[in-house]
Amino acid sequence: MIGAILTQQASWKNVEKAINNLRKGGYLSSFSIYKMPVEQLKQIIKPVGFYNMKAKRLKEFTNYFIEKYNGNISYMKRFETEKLREELLALNGIGKETADSILLYALDKETFVVDAYTIRMLNRLGISDSKDYEEIKKLFESSLKKYKFDGYSTVDIFKEMHALIVELGKQYCKKTPYCTDCPLSEICEKKGV
Repeated sequence: MIGAILTQQASWKNVEKAINNLRKGGYLSSFSIYKMPVEQLKQIIKPVGFYNMKAKRLKEFTNYFIEKYNGNISYMKRFETEKLREELLALNGIGKETADSILLYALDKETFVVDAYTIRMLNRLGISDSKDYEEIKKLFESSLKKYKFDGYSTVDIFKEMHALIVELGKQYCKKTPYCTDCPLSEICEKKGV
């Protein structure tokens, strides 16, 4: 959950540095961040950039998590996805992508994460030219729920698909695309765009 907030507008490389700083100091828990003065937190997470804003967001999130759910993920998981999503979206600095990341990856809830990679890939493949988060989220959820694989839950499928899209976006479907070896180049309508 901490990583989902730190990742906002940051490279994973820098997020890893901040997480390692938290780990080295023994602060990689919601309770530690909850108790920590915001000025100390700012210094620890400095590698991610926007550390003043992100420290405040982490504090607000951990306050919510500790005070509402006693810092207990198992307890939080008991609540309905939509209720949790509404609560997360009500927190300052938690947008749809971050809320859905927390729900999917930390709480194992059936919700698909839409990011810039997803939107870019759909546009280039000619599947959708929409940039509307909810529309794309519904497209993936309705399409992927149709598939059943032995031993895999819908949550597993959502996680795997999102991870594959992120990897495709990092390796091939970048802002300036690298289409030559892209595994989807044969079906891509907008190669090189």
